[in-house]
Amino acid sequence: MATLILLRHGQSVWNKKNVFTGWVDVPLSLEGITEAINAGKIIADIEFDVVYTSVQIRAIETAMIALAENKSEKTPAVIHNEGKMADWTTIYSESMNQSIIPVYRDWHLNERYYGELQGKNKAETASLYGNEQVHQWRRSYDIAPPEGECLKDTAERTIPFFEENILSKLQEGKNVLVSAHGNSLRSIVMFIEKLTQEEVLNLEIPTGVPIFYKLKDNKLVKTNNA
Repeated sequence: MATLILLRHGQSVWNKKNVFTGWVDVPLSLEGITEAINAGKIIADIEFDVVYTSVQIRAIETAMIALAENKSEKTPAVIHNEGKMADWTTIYSESMNQSIIPVYRDWHLNERYYGELQGKNKAETASLYGNEQVHQWRRSYDIAPPEGECLKDTAERTIPFFEENILSKLQEGKNVLVSAHGNSLRSIVMFIEKLTQEEVLNLEIPTGVPIFYKLKDNKLVKTNNA
């Protein structure tokens, strides 16, 4: 049975500073690096066939650090599809070509776009707009922050991408790692587990903790481990 691992990136520098991050491309904190290492140890025995990340560095870092703990002899390699990098990253050894884990980056897996909240301290924003308003922006399904995305908007890009690219790989029997973000993964979990709009509001995706699924009878079933 094919295995799917969903992994929220480790703590970022702005997570640590309690700042709205969204699409701002900041790296992992030292604690986030440790979280990625620990996640890698948990999934070390899984031989992955393909990896998907967002285009944001904190998700890419998390995937690569976690895979450094993997017991497989395969090498993760970022796949480039445009310009000279597409041509100049060609692998000319068939044996080495067979021994890589392709890593695909795609903006559809990016964090929810927080619009005009990006870069603002969460506590200060709550003081300015009120706790209830900020809570609505952060946790409601269809209320977006100023010029930003709500979870519904995020789901409209993540779920079609998941169905077309990730689910199809699982149906081929491939083991897949997805390294992404709190809200992009919340929308995917909502789809997989058929959560209602109300149920997803209470869903928390912790940083650096792998979530396991197995494909059984063409349905993804959550498991405790691999």
